Amino acid sequence: MWIERRLSPRLARLAGQRPALVLTGARQVGKTSLLRQTFPEHAFASLDVPSIAARAERDPDAFLAEYPPPVLVDEVQYAPGIFRHLKVEIDRARSKKGRFVLTGSQKFQLMQEVSESLAGRVALLELETLSFHEVADAVRDCSLLEVILRGGYPELWVEPDLDPREFFASYLATYLERDVRSLLRVGNLRDFERFVRACALRSGGLLNKAALARDVGISAPTANEWLSVLEASNQVFLLEPWFSNRTKSLVKSPKLYWGDTGFLCYLLGIHGQDELQRSPHVGAIWESFVCAELRKRLAFAGLDARFYFWRDRRREVDFLFHRGGRFELFEAKWTAQPGARDCADLLHVATVLGESKVSTLSVLCRCERSYPLEEGVQASSYREAWFAGDLA
Repeated sequence: MWIERRLSPRLARLAGQRPALVLTGARQVGKTSLLRQTFPEHAFASLDVPSIAARAERDPDAFLAEYPPPVLVDEVQYAPGIFRHLKVEIDRARSKKGRFVLTGSQKFQLMQEVSESLAGRVALLELETLSFHEVADAVRDCSLLEVILRGGYPELWVEPDLDPREFFASYLATYLERDVRSLLRVGNLRDFERFVRACALRSGGLLNKAALARDVGISAPTANEWLSVLEASNQVFLLEPWFSNRTKSLVKSPKLYWGDTGFLCYLLGIHGQDELQRSPHVGAIWESFVCAELRKRLAFAGLDARFYFWRDRRREVDFLFHRGGRFELFEAKWTAQPGARDCADLLHVATVLGESKVSTLSVLCRCERSYPLEEGVQASSYREAWFAGDLA
């Protein structure tokens, strides 16, 4: 079964505008499958195969002769020496578009090579796990709780008999062995796994690196380095706060979000719908789910908007978009029936920002249909536009 990805039209459009295209994302989110589906005429070389990666690193000219453009190079970060040669190849025929399509699972390392060698020549995109609507379009009658628990890794939906616990146990082991060992020297992978689980417990909360390090029993610099690894491999997302010089009381620490709720539930030991609904973590899991869906909305639509949260000594709003001098404010609430109390922080922050500058006030919840609450606040259903990614 092929699951249609809503990023596909944007991929094709950008490939027609730039000589090269780079698609990043966590392992097994479907980068290679999507690109091979979108660019079927491109040659294909996977640097996940050590012998091919070694050839590309040792003799890039011979490698590019063996795989002439248009070509799709998978996991290109395993041969960093190839980037300077790609630059030369691109500059030989700068007007030709979409000749090199590259993927990578280690964002920071990849972006460093791209910025040094391919600046101005490449379009950059990030692929996340499946959105709720991508799953719902492909799998009839899937429930919201099922999507949250199973997560968005495509293999789990293409193979419905696959046990999520087995999948995520294997995924975690592979991730520790492949990405972690290649990005840094971890003396004890068990320590890093405990760090991963500690981060899962903090999803949806303010990041306190000192407390995180103390709880795991590692130094603060080590915690900072390991957190960077989770970011680089697209497992976690740090959401920065909105603040300005005029509002000095606002919190300056970022919030930590786990990228996929299926993996998050596995790390938290939640394996069934009843367990999820009774869990003390259900609010944080819902907030993490909403955060991921909103990021996907931006990616699908190609919106040039900045994404933040708001928190001061009195109030908090989970998500704030800023675009063209206007604000969209969103609260994530697990409830299926939000009420007036759920609007209070939204209305307060709208007043602080200036009501004329705020275009949207929404409580993102589990209601089946959207409806107005009060004073311009909307109870927004997960089934409708804010998850669909169609907004322009």
